[in-house]
Amino acid sequence: MFLRVPRGYGMLTLLGRKQNGFCDRLSRRGFLKIGALGLGAASLNLADILRAEAASGSSSHKAVIHIFLGGGPPHQDMWEIKTEAPSEIRGEFKPIPTNVAGIQIGECFPRIASIMDRCAVIRSVVGAVDRHEPYQCNTGWTRESLQTLGGRPCLGSAISKLRGPVDRSVPPFVGLANLGVWKDPGTPGYLGPSYVPFLPDGPGMANMRLNDITFERLEDRKALRASFDGFRRIVDEKGRTDAFDSFTDRAFDVLTSSKLLEALDLSKEDPKIRERYGTGKPFNYTYDGANTDNEHLLMARRLVEAGVRCVTTTYGRWDSHGANFDLVRDHGGKLDQGFSALVEDLEARGMLDDVTVIAWGEFGRTPRINKEAGRDHWPQVSCAILAGGGMKTGQAIGTTDRLGAYANSRPVYVQEVVATLYHNLGIDTSSTTIQDATGRPQYLVEHDPVAELV
Repeated sequence: MFLRVPRGYGMLTLLGRKQNGFCDRLSRRGFLKIGALGLGAASLNLADILRAEAASGSSSHKAVIHIFLGGGPPHQDMWEIKTEAPSEIRGEFKPIPTNVAGIQIGECFPRIASIMDRCAVIRSVVGAVDRHEPYQCNTGWTRESLQTLGGRPCLGSAISKLRGPVDRSVPPFVGLANLGVWKDPGTPGYLGPSYVPFLPDGPGMANMRLNDITFERLEDRKALRASFDGFRRIVDEKGRTDAFDSFTDRAFDVLTSSKLLEALDLSKEDPKIRERYGTGKPFNYTYDGANTDNEHLLMARRLVEAGVRCVTTTYGRWDSHGANFDLVRDHGGKLDQGFSALVEDLEARGMLDDVTVIAWGEFGRTPRINKEAGRDHWPQVSCAILAGGGMKTGQAIGTTDRLGAYANSRPVYVQEVVATLYHNLGIDTSSTTIQDATGRPQYLVEHDPVAELV
């Protein structure tokens, strides 16, 4: 069994079959892989990661659940219906009232409409680039920024660096999206592979289950230490003595803790709660993109509850060059169920003020409907919906012009949105910096948070 991690960063291998190794049937290579958790090259192991996190300490448990609507959702079919625009612009949807007087949203989102007092929509996001990737949503920057140093760190990597783990046995940053241009969970940029997201693969539990190695064996620290001593001299020759210090204990805390495994195991969830979220099936209009997996939204709540600071996932494939309205009915209705369930679930558990939920994509869609009943790429303006995080909710921020083509009032820059997420995590973006690989301090973003929200 193995746990998949970003390509180029190795993998965690939990194999217990005899491999011409030590007398307890574990090979030297196997031990190194057990300690690595797949978060780096051969010279980087989980103990290294935990050691780096310890330098920054921990704080109260604020968290972000980042839902990337990969492909570019159509802003004018979701949060700001253009009823007075010509038919070739306005499309098929009608606006519906919300529980906040004066705010209307698209008809595909009746459940979100009923909780609009706990949400905020931004109808005028600007500064996006025409590129299919979540990089800008994850970092606030274009991919070109500091590329020679590895690029900018995503929010999850930055918060891992700045705050470290809430619980020593739970990674601070988890990506539920698989890899690919549509489903990138976030990259660490110049922070390096120590801060990549922890990526459960597939059903999670099955891929983390130990094969022939019992938890009791892993928990037998004394026996493990004895085995480590047996090949310390080999590793020392490669300059890896730092892998065998007190932080190795924490690596085993992650491997032996039931907390992370239980968070990933939805069979332990109340069936009524699972029913409220739904599954998002059948998965339609997926093509080369992500599924509308509502169970990922439930899993995100469980992970945050277990101590994760940032969870990312990609939800659906919104690149609606054709059949835009059929796609929005499908994806929108499922997002409506999952997003509203997540917000209400967090509120019922007393977590909503501490957890920020955001759903947005890399850009918007064209005002004019094409001959395939689709909308094409439109980076000039896009949208976002947020909830929780102690924000001033129950509002719609910004507007677009009559055709939904450009921001008409209160343009909100992408970096303002990302700065708001940092603010909700307790990070002051006006003063907080992280050193890059050259030792130079770098600000997280250059814009302030959205003033209307904080």
